[in-house]
Amino acid sequence: MNKYGLIGKDVSYSYSKQHFEQKFTAEDIKATYQNFDISDIGGVQQIFNIETDLKGLNVTIPYKEKIIPFLDELDETAQKIGAVNTIKLLPGGKRIGYNTDAFGFIKSIFPLLRNQHTNALVLGTGGASKAIMHCLNSLGIQGKQVSRTPEAHQCSYDQLDEKIMTSHYLIINCTPLGTAPNTGQCPDIPYKFISHKHFLFDLIYNPPITKFLALGKQLGAQISNGQKMLEFQAEQSWDIWNS
Repeated sequence: MNKYGLIGKDVSYSYSKQHFEQKFTAEDIKATYQNFDISDIGGVQQIFNIETDLKGLNVTIPYKEKIIPFLDELDETAQKIGAVNTIKLLPGGKRIGYNTDAFGFIKSIFPLLRNQHTNALVLGTGGASKAIMHCLNSLGIQGKQVSRTPEAHQCSYDQLDEKIMTSHYLIINCTPLGTAPNTGQCPDIPYKFISHKHFLFDLIYNPPITKFLALGKQLGAQISNGQKMLEFQAEQSWDIWNS
C-alpha cells in the first residue's frame, strides 16, 4: 500500500490529510496519508530513515525552505522560488522537491483579479510568500513583501501608511496569523485604509474566514481564503507522485 504524508509543525489544523483520505475513499485508492508533526527540521531525517515505504510528501510551515538540504534534487519551479511543498520519493531513496503552491495560487486567484489589482502587498517572507512573489511576477503584478524585519526591497509593517495601502489594492496574507486555534490573531496592517477596491487573499483556509478577511469584508473589500489553492496544489502533488 502506498504511503503519503505531510511534514510540518503543529499541523493538526491542516486539511491535507482529510483531503487525501476523502480522495482515496471516493476513488477506491489503496493508500494512506499521515501527518508527521516535527518540532524542528532535524526530525525529517528520522522520517526518511524509518518510513521507507513513503511515495510522496507535502511540506508546510515552517519547513518549506529548511527541507531543501535534505533533498537530492529540485525541479525548475522549486529552484526558482527557493521553497518546496511537495516531495517525490523514488525507489532507492532519491528525494526530489517540487513547488505546487505556485500552481495552486495562480489557478485560484486568476479568475478573481480585477483591473485595479496591479500592485500587491505580500505579508510575510517565508517559503509560501516566495511562491506568491514568483506567481505575481508571472502575472505582471508588482509585489512588495512586508516583514517584521525587512531586508532590501521589502517594507516593515510600520511603514504601511495610507499612500502604500491605497496604491496596493491586492493584499495577500502568507503568514500563519489567524490559523486555528489562534483565530483571534491577524496581520498588523492599518485596516482603516481598506476599501471596496481592495482584494484580501488569505492562504489560510482554517478557519474559512480569518480575522484578516473578516476585517476586510466589513470595509467592503473582496475576500478569498486559501481553500481552492490547497485543493489545486494537492491535486498537482498527486499528479507528481504518480507520474
